[in-house]
Amino acid sequence: MLDVNLESREKGSTAEVFGTFLKLGLTSFGGPIAHIGYFHKELVERRHWVSESQFSQLLAICQFLPGPASSQLGFVLGLLRAGWLGALTAFLAFTLPSALLLIGFASMLPFLNSSIGEAAIHGLKLVACAVVADAVLGMSKKLCIDAYRGTIAVLAAAMVLAVGSAWIQLLVVVGGAMAGIFFCRGSDTANDTHIAVGYSRRIGIILLAVFLLLLAFLPLVASNQTGLFAIADVFYRAGALVFGGGHVVLPLLEDAVVATGWVSEGDFLAGYGAAQAIPGPMFAFSAYLGAVISTSYSNGLSALIALVFMFLPGLLLVTAVLPIWQAIARNQTATNAIAGINAAVVGLLAAALYDPIFTSGIKSGIDLAITVIAFGMLTVSRLSPLLVVIWCVTASVLLVLV
Repeated sequence: MLDVNLESREKGSTAEVFGTFLKLGLTSFGGPIAHIGYFHKELVERRHWVSESQFSQLLAICQFLPGPASSQLGFVLGLLRAGWLGALTAFLAFTLPSALLLIGFASMLPFLNSSIGEAAIHGLKLVACAVVADAVLGMSKKLCIDAYRGTIAVLAAAMVLAVGSAWIQLLVVVGGAMAGIFFCRGSDTANDTHIAVGYSRRIGIILLAVFLLLLAFLPLVASNQTGLFAIADVFYRAGALVFGGGHVVLPLLEDAVVATGWVSEGDFLAGYGAAQAIPGPMFAFSAYLGAVISTSYSNGLSALIALVFMFLPGLLLVTAVLPIWQAIARNQTATNAIAGINAAVVGLLAAALYDPIFTSGIKSGIDLAITVIAFGMLTVSRLSPLLVVIWCVTASVLLVLV
């Protein structure tokens, strides 16, 4: 039986965190919802860094907050595993591969526009189908243990599919908490539900103050010119004000950089196309935009500013909230709410498995057959997700060649 007491878990090293998240940063295709499946497979099932309940709580917190949910989740998982240095290491290892690829995207476009490149990208979508399906199955078995929780999950999935808005995800999580209070009474208050972050609420308040100060201060120092402060302001506000992460931020970024003339519409769409083909967080698209914005500084510096300030608000918020969550999570009412949130999160993942993952990936019976085999590789044979990537991409490419 797993040791689920977080305080007694053996802490990891920054080298371990770096290696783990670099692997995830190089192989986590399919967008933010798929990333959650990869994280669950690697960090809950294989490495046992956190329990099922702790993972789902962290995920729910990240869903509540603006910013890139999968990157916030990775950041706090690194924090819990190896402290602040572990958090930074997790963020860098998960984000830099995609950021560097996007900065150098021009050299990739000829390949990505070929039939083989398109087939490879399609194969990666099939990987996401299998990985997320495996995550939904595994989490449902452990977090939807009775009829009440199963019903919460089903209703959550139905609401998200029916409405299809990023805001409905927040309402579903809130609704799951309320339903948990009334229908999940007597839920377990064992240590596997508790998240010990290792720093005080005072530090959390300071981090929240930094978030608010930057939100108020940057517009005051940013001029109308395309300087570094202006870039920092635009990307910080985008990261601070968008809920849902991933593709949801794109209209906001387009309005900020295309409508102002900083980036042409063609360059914007070309970068977005490249972002679909690589692993890692969609918010790394900011590095590409920073690189193509014309400034008196080097492209590398403007890309770095855009990247840092795009992610910074979400990371500040999630680390500010964690100590507050830690203070209330042991309360029985809060524990019941957590049980409802856990079930609602399963519903959110199930909805995302259908739309956009299944709808954008499965185009034929052959696609479905490839995905079923990949799913069996994960759930029956317990093979590495990397082997699943190789299988899906190879099968998809061979279908084009034969």
